[in-house]
Amino acid sequence: MSAAMQHPRPPLLERLRRRWTQGRPLGSLRSQLLRWLLIPLVMLVLLDAVFVYRNALDAADMAYDRSLLASTRALAERVSIVGGKVVAEVPYVALDSFETDTLGRIYYKVTGINGELVSGYGDLPPVPKNVPRSQNYPALVRFYHADYHGKPIRIAALLQPVYDDSMRGIALIQVAETLDARRGLSNQILFDTLSWQAAMILVMGALVWFAVRLVLQPLMRLKTEVETRTLSDLSDVDPALVHREMRPLVSAMNGSMSRLQQLIASQRRFIADASHQLRTPLTVLKTQAELAMRACDRQAGAPADMAALRDIVRSIAATTDSTVLLANRLLTLARIEHGGDSLAMDTVSLRDVAQQVGLEMAMAAVGKHIDLSLEAPDEAPVHGQALLLHELVANLVDNALRYTPHGGNVTLRVRVLETDGAGAETVLEVEDSGAGIPPAERERVFTPFYRVGAALESNPGGAGLGLAIVRDIAALHGARLVLATAANGHGLKVSVHFGGAA
Repeated sequence: MSAAMQHPRPPLLERLRRRWTQGRPLGSLRSQLLRWLLIPLVMLVLLDAVFVYRNALDAADMAYDRSLLASTRALAERVSIVGGKVVAEVPYVALDSFETDTLGRIYYKVTGINGELVSGYGDLPPVPKNVPRSQNYPALVRFYHADYHGKPIRIAALLQPVYDDSMRGIALIQVAETLDARRGLSNQILFDTLSWQAAMILVMGALVWFAVRLVLQPLMRLKTEVETRTLSDLSDVDPALVHREMRPLVSAMNGSMSRLQQLIASQRRFIADASHQLRTPLTVLKTQAELAMRACDRQAGAPADMAALRDIVRSIAATTDSTVLLANRLLTLARIEHGGDSLAMDTVSLRDVAQQVGLEMAMAAVGKHIDLSLEAPDEAPVHGQALLLHELVANLVDNALRYTPHGGNVTLRVRVLETDGAGAETVLEVEDSGAGIPPAERERVFTPFYRVGAALESNPGGAGLGLAIVRDIAALHGARLVLATAANGHGLKVSVHFGGAA
């Protein structure tokens, strides 16, 4: 499998967020929204201002070019052929209007058929060769920019046909104007455009700020509601308080609160049960200690009845052992229920665990003349936590030894079974020759501190936690727990089916 398939790339928005934050903690949502909305908005408005300004300049140039063409045509109408020569009859008043104008300086030039100067400014820049004919007007006119006496000018060059009975040809009429008027209009257009766009940016910024503040109000209300809750208030938050896009987050919060409620309820139930179960052996232990003290007081100054005192001390020791066992199992149960997710898993040989437990329980089996045997032909590797698996096997074997009468049999069996598919499952079995558990009560025995009647008679000092611990450890390892009648017809067989061999 390739590295790309094992580690797929995160979505585009996630990559952009990581690059944007660069590991820094996230700041204010309001400021980020304002930045992401206002900065692109300002850029778009400025870009729009550039386009508006250019379009306005094109419109102004077209208007001024039309006026320049009108002046050129008016001059062209006064060009004719007289006595075989091209002449331009420009009256003094018209000539004066061309030479000086309130909007800028005007220049003209009339060139004859053979390129001779007919009238006007002879040093006016000629028409460049690469200037195309204007397509905006039905006339043979070209517009171009040039410099004249150190000033930029705009020139309209019109080709005017002239003819009479003796000759015909094309005269060139050029009319130029300085760009003062155009620049004044351009500056005015630019100022008006920027003023309008600046006002629009301010108005849009205020609207965006108000909209962001309005949109974030539900989050602020949610924050206020969560902050004002009491420590014991873990009820669900109403998803209707926020927008539809935020409701999955509220649902996740409610789910987390629900799991927290279950954890707190479990802890409270565990504390209540533990205090109830510990209170009885501790009370008995205290009573037995007082009896031992009274026996000592009664026998003061006389030979002590050591047999009676020995019985009391033996009872104290037995009660202490039961209390220690109960406390250890309570701690194990608490560790599984509240810390199971953080336990490290590894490949563990279930056969080795069973062998170790069998050796530890051998003396207890010998004390009751019970035949404790181990059948483990396979290595039986499983994925799990070695300490908890040891606790699971130890609890099953300890229960079997406790409830099997003297001279009985307890078999500890580990094997690997082939399943219907291509895999295999590891099975742990503990089978005894005791009284067993009636089928009607096999589900209830997994409840902490619950004990069946036969168990109370055969082992009154038990705590009722063994199978509850086994159930929790099996669930933590994804194993299936089965209670059945032993092969002898009256004992109990407990089977733990692990999901598959490691």
